[in-house]
Amino acid sequence: MKKLKKIPTFKTLDEEREFWEKEDSTEYLDWEKASFAKMPNLKKSTKTISLRLPEDMLFKLKTKANALDIPYQSLIKMMLQKELSA
Repeated sequence: MKKLKKIPTFKTLDEEREFWEKEDSTEYLDWEKASFAKMPNLKKSTKTISLRLPEDMLFKLKTKANALDIPYQSLIKMMLQKELSA
């Protein structure tokens, strides 16, 4: 059995992030003993993108979103999710 290194104590999340970006976790953790954890209350990570749309399309999106009383970005996400689920 491989002797595992001790995980250091971190002062900040940034310090911990930098550590794990450089280190091999298999030297610190026995992944054979790992189990899956469910975290249902976590929000999905998001990534900001830039999307160029024709002005008339953006106007129609904003008009439809306004009628539904939701932000137009949310409407775009809903439409994309519906299409991707089909």
